[in-house]
Amino acid sequence: MFGLSAVMSAAALSLAACSESEPQAPGAQAGAVSSPETAAPALTQVNSFSADPFWNNATIYFMLPDRFHNGNPDNDLSYGRKDDAAHMRGFHGGDLRGVIQKLEEGYFTDLGVDALWMSPVIENVHGYDEGDKRTYAFHGYWPKDWTSVDANLGTEAELSELIEKAHSKGVRILLDVIINHTGPVTAEDPLWPSDWVRTNPQCDWSSFAQNVQCALTDNLPDILTESEKPVELPPQLIEKWQREGRLEQEVAELDAFFERTGYPRAPKYYIVKWLTDWVREYGVDGFRADTVKHTEPEIWAVLKKEASLALAEWKAANADRKLDDREFFMVGEVYHFGVNNFSNSDGRFYDYGDRKVDFFNYGFDSLINMGFAAHAAQDMESIFSQYSSILHDGALQGVSVLNYLGSHDDQGSFDRERKQVKSAALKLMLAPGAAQIYYGDEIARPMIDDQAYGDASMRVPMDWSSIEQSKTSEILSHWQKLGLFRQSHLAVGAGVHQQLSAAPYVFSRTLENDRVMVALDMPAGEKTVDASTVFAEGTLVKDYYSGAEARVENGTLKFDTGFDILLLGSPEPQELTTR
Repeated sequence: MFGLSAVMSAAALSLAACSESEPQAPGAQAGAVSSPETAAPALTQVNSFSADPFWNNATIYFMLPDRFHNGNPDNDLSYGRKDDAAHMRGFHGGDLRGVIQKLEEGYFTDLGVDALWMSPVIENVHGYDEGDKRTYAFHGYWPKDWTSVDANLGTEAELSELIEKAHSKGVRILLDVIINHTGPVTAEDPLWPSDWVRTNPQCDWSSFAQNVQCALTDNLPDILTESEKPVELPPQLIEKWQREGRLEQEVAELDAFFERTGYPRAPKYYIVKWLTDWVREYGVDGFRADTVKHTEPEIWAVLKKEASLALAEWKAANADRKLDDREFFMVGEVYHFGVNNFSNSDGRFYDYGDRKVDFFNYGFDSLINMGFAAHAAQDMESIFSQYSSILHDGALQGVSVLNYLGSHDDQGSFDRERKQVKSAALKLMLAPGAAQIYYGDEIARPMIDDQAYGDASMRVPMDWSSIEQSKTSEILSHWQKLGLFRQSHLAVGAGVHQQLSAAPYVFSRTLENDRVMVALDMPAGEKTVDASTVFAEGTLVKDYYSGAEARVENGTLKFDTGFDILLLGSPEPQELTTR
């Protein structure tokens, strides 16, 4: 990673002296020096939370960049990779340049997207693995070098440009991060040293240890995240960095990091350093953390502490480029965690069988709600009232969750046949909590490919030409209206839900002074709704679905639109404030 040496050297000069001072308590100012001693108390205390309404209402767009848009065909097969993979298991050409182009076109702006989450963009293994038929690392989850951008996706300069472009559009960037494992061993990618990884035993999921201190599969070497023992850099990284002409710089940066923090040179702390460099260098707004439940939870708190420090430093140095003073955000993938005690969940806890862990107490602001895909089969009022109660008065009070209909690896994704496109969008985008759009949800991209093996079936590339078809264009417009409604009013996802009418289905959401009202199953043409309990007499109200406006008269709102949906709120978007 280039450009960091001067920054890190300055940080070392200014912070090295502090590392020998008395440890500071958890929750100290963002510029506080991190160390194992300062981190430890924060890992045992039971924290109360007050979720940032912005993140509990945010619309986050998740993509596999390789499957999104090909902006530069020249990088389609890098590192000697070949076009010989099994169906849907090789690189398809999507890249960072393609994402930049869609940012420039306003695609995400029109969808009301608040943040982009891309699957990992770091350099992945160069070869292929035969574990699930011949597969290359198109998905990004097989790390080779945490300090480089994968050449199939582009360059570090393009990642910087992408982040800058996103911020100019008011869109935040969440990087997908991995601490649990390296990529598989291939003909081109050797096994990491035995003091870095294990290849056995394989996890049997029966206990905490059998989720954490084991290899997920026979082809994913497991980082020894429990280790506090200092280790040397892997020889393959030394050789690679030497060949790339940056070994001296990378070693100097590592020396500065370990001197500043006091952490031992154990594998997990190397990775923390490498991941937080992206924040310090480019102002990354947050992380989506992969395979969270498969590492000791303490390391996530360390990552959050270091990332928060890095972002604070970047914002101090880039006051004219920052979006606001919002703190670093971290959302975790705890597989089988979900709202309403979904699967292995017990309120805020994940139950391993022999141990329960509250990951919100280890640096996470939000967890992906893996239960929503199952709950989406219910009627809207059942989902909305239940979620509102749990998030505002129940077991998840004060924390954030990220709902989704489909994902890249959830075989139980909702409506994979795309037979409930309109109602599915309403359920996700109007549900309490944050919303994750999986790339292509908004155009009904196929989630089933009969020729593809396993989860590759859910990773079909975007078909941009389909938007020219009237049916697909109508679906996209539906999603855009819902997204802009959410973005304009934090109350949609972060407010308290109240049903006002069962038939037609009408409800309100309230968050302090922000009030919205939704009416579904209305007649096309002229329609009237009782708004007396939501909006004051004479209030000007906008229907975000049609764009029409009306004033409350005698407690009612009258609209004449060609749609059966009303998304009602103040015409002035809710101002986004920092915490």
